[in-house]
Amino acid sequence: MVFNRSVLAKAALGPAAGAVLMAFMASGAIPAYQMYSVALAAVYSIVVLSVGLLAGWSGIWSVGHPAFFAIGAYFAAYGSGHDWPLEAVMLGAIATGAVLGTFLGYAGARFSTLYIALLTLAFTMVSLELINRWSSVTGGDQGAPVLQLRSVLGLGTLAGGGTEPQYLAVGAAAVVLALAVPAAASGLRMRLVAAKSHPLAARTIGIAPEAQSALAFAASAACTSFAGVLLGLITGFVSPDPFSLGFGIALVAACVLGGVGTVLGAVAGGAYLTWNPSLSSAVGLPQPVVQGLVLIGVLLFLPGGAVPFLARPARALLRRALPRREERRQAAALPLGSPSADLPVDTPPPVRAAGADSPALLRLEHLSVAYGGLKALEDASLSVRQGEILAVIGPNGAGKTTLLNVLSGLTGNGRVHGSADFAGRPLLRTRATARRRLGIGRTFQHAEVFSELTVAENVLCTRRRITAGHRASVARLLDAVGLTDVADRRPAELPFGLQKRLDLARAMAEEPRLLVLDEPFGGLDAGERALLADHIRRLQARGTAVVVIDHVLDDLFSVAHRVLAFDFGRTIGEGTPDTVLEVPEVRSSYLGTVGGKAELPERVGERSVIRLRGVGHTYGGVVALRDVDLDVREGVVLGVTGANGAGKSTLAGVLHGSLHPARGSRVTDIGGGGTARTSLAPEGRALFKTLSLRENLEVAAYAAGITGAPLREHLEETTEWLPPRLRDRMSTSAAALSGGEQQMLAIARALIVRPDVLIVDEPALGLAPALVDEVYDRLVRLAHDGLTVVLLEQLLSRAMSVCHEVVVLHEGVVAAQGRPGDPSFAVLAEAAYFSGDRETAATAT
Repeated sequence: MVFNRSVLAKAALGPAAGAVLMAFMASGAIPAYQMYSVALAAVYSIVVLSVGLLAGWSGIWSVGHPAFFAIGAYFAAYGSGHDWPLEAVMLGAIATGAVLGTFLGYAGARFSTLYIALLTLAFTMVSLELINRWSSVTGGDQGAPVLQLRSVLGLGTLAGGGTEPQYLAVGAAAVVLALAVPAAASGLRMRLVAAKSHPLAARTIGIAPEAQSALAFAASAACTSFAGVLLGLITGFVSPDPFSLGFGIALVAACVLGGVGTVLGAVAGGAYLTWNPSLSSAVGLPQPVVQGLVLIGVLLFLPGGAVPFLARPARALLRRALPRREERRQAAALPLGSPSADLPVDTPPPVRAAGADSPALLRLEHLSVAYGGLKALEDASLSVRQGEILAVIGPNGAGKTTLLNVLSGLTGNGRVHGSADFAGRPLLRTRATARRRLGIGRTFQHAEVFSELTVAENVLCTRRRITAGHRASVARLLDAVGLTDVADRRPAELPFGLQKRLDLARAMAEEPRLLVLDEPFGGLDAGERALLADHIRRLQARGTAVVVIDHVLDDLFSVAHRVLAFDFGRTIGEGTPDTVLEVPEVRSSYLGTVGGKAELPERVGERSVIRLRGVGHTYGGVVALRDVDLDVREGVVLGVTGANGAGKSTLAGVLHGSLHPARGSRVTDIGGGGTARTSLAPEGRALFKTLSLRENLEVAAYAAGITGAPLREHLEETTEWLPPRLRDRMSTSAAALSGGEQQMLAIARALIVRPDVLIVDEPALGLAPALVDEVYDRLVRLAHDGLTVVLLEQLLSRAMSVCHEVVVLHEGVVAAQGRPGDPSFAVLAEAAYFSGDRETAATAT
């Protein structure tokens, strides 16, 4: 729990309101016939709060809470008949609810929201059946009375159905609501929300989503069972009717009506449940109809709930009353690299080499990871010393991320073989959630932050219990990475560069001995990358070991001591940043090797069929393309090459027309004022695996408006392009094809619309060399038929062998463009591929 003046003031509102309400009840200001309704609303508020916080904090929607409500009520009935003390009844109900809730939460954590709802639905159904059949305890259909419960703590004897339980219900609700306020600012709530928002990232900071779900469900069920005891006391009689499935649905509706996960929303929901029968009688409609209409109205017009909606004007008035604070918040939204958001201005230390005689902090030997028949890593070995920065490079699909996932324990269903030791302890047998305690921190390629937590909470949630010292430590860490001014903002409000900083800060919390960085430079501009490199050097200077993968080689090599190269899951080379690219296997993994040059048709025409001017595009602040000028000439095979993350797939979408660029223009022309028809075979093929080959082609034709006789004509023509082994299997599902066969089907699907320009994104990805040659031979044949083809290819040498013109992308910029027949272009293209030297590359054109 977190206690400060603000939290204590908010928490005190509940008991204060409860005391005022009980004073009104005692004075007679509330009629006796309404006191029962007030007490019932208090009990319902506890239940709605339990369901709402479970949904809001853990993402679990339960329709099983009527069963927990019944557990508490029947505990009261049974205890009153056997002379149990009031405290024993309450503790028994709470403990039973907590145990059953733990089971449901842990079991349900493995399933989606729908299956958890079905699980809790089954729990309620079983509970109702048990209530009806266990008549010796519950009274069955006849119910059971709640006579009286005696307190051993001096609260007196409470008679079921009397006025004393009504005061107890109001007071208990006030206390529960008060406790919910500091809980909302506690580490418990942060860890629950983190596990809900991003389970994978949560594991890397020591949060087990299954344990969090079990804990949340246990607390919610215990609270609801406690409310059930209060219900039995204020009613004086317990029967199965109040605990139906309809009540479970009504609870969910009440949560949505008031505002999921809000304390005041629970009060509003409790009041709604209590007085809904009166509302139904007043309008002359059945209760289910009124509940349905209210829920539909809230979902359509107040999707966040009534209380958050009504609170917006108050927040707006507060902002106007505190304009300077809001101005500071607006000014805080500066991109990474802006002067006021920079890291400390002291000069960063140079990268010092780790001591050659220092012991290895991390050692992997003969490590292999397989997913089914795919080997993502094969016989990989490496070691990292304390204070060393090891860079891991390789083309897309080389196994780099799998290596990081092994270190983080995030291999999923992969079969892992070999050995791994960290600080002298076996790593592979250690759970992912325990590796944080060993001293391993992890960042992600796309800054996988917890969107529902603030910046400060994203870092604080790494702690189980948050103290004032922890908050001070997090404040210093945020200041070190330049996030102090945005500490109370949500990640979605920040540019991508600041989200990257937040991901790094969360990984740095608790000062890990090994920091694992997954493409930290990706998506950042030059200034942002320089700041990040400086901070990596500071970490290394403090003795932190770093394993980092990235495709931005210049910045990566500027911080690394050693470089390890992977391809097809194997280690293919090792060296210093100055020498590793000279290893033949490493160069060929990036640039490729092609045995022979395909025979290209002679170029026909110089007219551009697609023209891009000043095209730029971003994804949530990440720059994918910048000021791209490009002409796709009629009848040519144009190759677009670059490392992973260079912007090739984004450019493919722009050329195709399916992606509208944020800036710049795209013009298509096939002469005579017509528009060039484009078709795209995307990276990864994107086939409909459950459909047959014929159905995959027909779906593409239908989408283009081709039906009837034209469809049969197009289908026959496209089928002829396929190799015989596919033409004879047109009724086979796409999932039954090999990788190369699937790629040819994906290209055929793009061809069925008879495009003027065919765009193929990474056609060789994941294919064996023989299949690569077959796919490219068929693409060259299309060029001989007069089709304009754009090939997006990661390997430079392959693009140089099968294309009339080649464009090299580097970090979203056209770094080089020329013709493979030009002897000087190959050297310039290679330099542009690795470093993006635009000034040098410009001389090639």
